[in-house]
Amino acid sequence: MTKARRIGYAVVGLGNLTRNAVLPAFAHSKKAKLVALVSRDSGKAAKLSAKFKSPHSYSTAHYADCLANPDVSAVYIVTPPGQHKEFTVRAAEAGKHVLCEKPLAATAAQSARMVEACCQNGVLLMTAYRKYFEPSTVYLKSLISSGALGRIDMIHTSFSEVHKPKIAPGWLLDAALAGGGPLMDLGIYCVNTSRWLAGEDPASVVAHSWCHDKRRFKDVEEGITFRLGFPSGLVVHGSSTYSPAISSFIFIQGTKGWLSLSPAYTYDEERHVTGKIGTRSVDRRFKVLDEFALELDAFSSAVLNNTKIAPDGAQGHRDMLILEAIYKSARIQQPGAISYSAKDLRNGH
Repeated sequence: MTKARRIGYAVVGLGNLTRNAVLPAFAHSKKAKLVALVSRDSGKAAKLSAKFKSPHSYSTAHYADCLANPDVSAVYIVTPPGQHKEFTVRAAEAGKHVLCEKPLAATAAQSARMVEACCQNGVLLMTAYRKYFEPSTVYLKSLISSGALGRIDMIHTSFSEVHKPKIAPGWLLDAALAGGGPLMDLGIYCVNTSRWLAGEDPASVVAHSWCHDKRRFKDVEEGITFRLGFPSGLVVHGSSTYSPAISSFIFIQGTKGWLSLSPAYTYDEERHVTGKIGTRSVDRRFKVLDEFALELDAFSSAVLNNTKIAPDGAQGHRDMLILEAIYKSARIQQPGAISYSAKDLRNGH
């Protein structure tokens, strides 16, 4: 492969996120090209292929034909989490690299199988954590890594939005497909971004979930709050619900200063970083840009150059272990430890 080559992608799953963000990103990408669409509805796949200039379209019943297409080097999976394992394992066995939306799966057992399949078949697996490439969070990471904030003692973070019936996808309230409620859909950003910024993994958790509308939220939580304890002494307070208007933020408290980013996790709003480091005030704005194109280019570069990618499958699986520990603590109403095996903590492939 040469650096000038673009990686050909098949996109699996044509829901709202795909149509509104993923497919438009290919027009802004420098290293990725759209070559195939896959959907349960072959007519929908064909229609969107024409709109976004994809030369191939397939129904999920003919996914094997898509994987046999030599123009497809990578697969971007944007289906409900409960379907990620099947599409990932089949792609890996066909020798295709996999970029998979978060959360990596509906359960840690599923995500472990995905990581294993990609490792066994020598293909890259990336969890679609766009915050690793988005400028405002990269800026936060650089200040923390430089030591400008001193020791990080506390992070407060939240991501919530109202789940509107008949507007939001119904599968988000189906535990088998979604894996859980707002923690899986939105809170995953709070968990992953916090530990990425801190550069360490939590060791303990205490959590509380609630449900006011038991008719609608009979299968998943309506809201959840959690406290993660880290070996360094860092404490992360996080929350996520499906009840309020959309909001997201991350607040970082260090011994030498503090930083706040809001909105933190949406992809279509200008971001604002404020804070104070020593006597210096921080006030920076970051314009809206195509985060999905940045993500595509980062993964494509890793494929082209045969290098590791930071938000890999191991990171996605590690988050699944943390999410399951949060759910367990909320369920039994007791604090608990978060366990990782040596295999879980493996970086890369």
